Amino acid sequence: DGLNINKDVGATHPAALVQTVRDQGADLGVALDGDADRLLMVDGDGRLYNGDELLYLMVADRLSRDEVVPGVVGTLMTNMAVEVALKHKGIEFVRAKVGDRYVLEVLDQKGWLLGGEGSGHLLALDKHSTGDGLVSALQVLQACAASGKTMGQLLEGVTLFPQTLINVRLQPGQDWTTNAQLKAATVAVQAELGEEGRVLIRASGTEPLVRVMVEARDATQAQSCAQRLADTLRV
Repeated sequence: DGLNINKDVGATHPAALVQTVRDQGADLGVALDGDADRLLMVDGDGRLYNGDELLYLMVADRLSRDEVVPGVVGTLMTNMAVEVALKHKGIEFVRAKVGDRYVLEVLDQKGWLLGGEGSGHLLALDKHSTGDGLVSALQVLQACAASGKTMGQLLEGVTLFPQTLINVRLQPGQDWTTNAQLKAATVAVQAELGEEGRVLIRASGTEPLVRVMVEARDATQAQSCAQRLADTLRV
């Protein structure tokens, strides 16, 4: 009605689609957002696949057809498991700032074709000039049809790392960038994680918040490390 766009449905609220796919015994489901540039998909088992997984699937499909994929662009929030899997295939991976327009900027700079983010903004610049959920869905569907495999089978071996995100509200005048405790804790956490995880700390662009994200193979470790970092910001 002009006011309820995305309400309880689509890529921003995929639970409704998951339930419908299960109820109908469908092979898969496609979730778009209100302007149809975001895509999430659900398989016949009711498993939800986010943009990071679908981006990897699109890349792997092209490699299986002997297409050259010189590199892929994700964002600061792209799951590390995708980066690791792409590197195992010899594909260069670059992170842009969060937002599909930043992904597009880096793709243009590199002359590459494929990029996206976990929210479902996916770019295939030889198919379209911008993100388009229907085009992205067709890329995934043709990969399944050509291979005779399900999305789950095409993504075997790619298990997303658990991510913990904590938003810490800043006090008026609080300068988190000069927080010595945070800097020391960040160095310690990154050393603890090694190559099995990562830390991302960034300010919200719209609210007086600092977003603390830790990614690790172990969910408990991710939660513990994120909490330690967030605690240094609370005054």
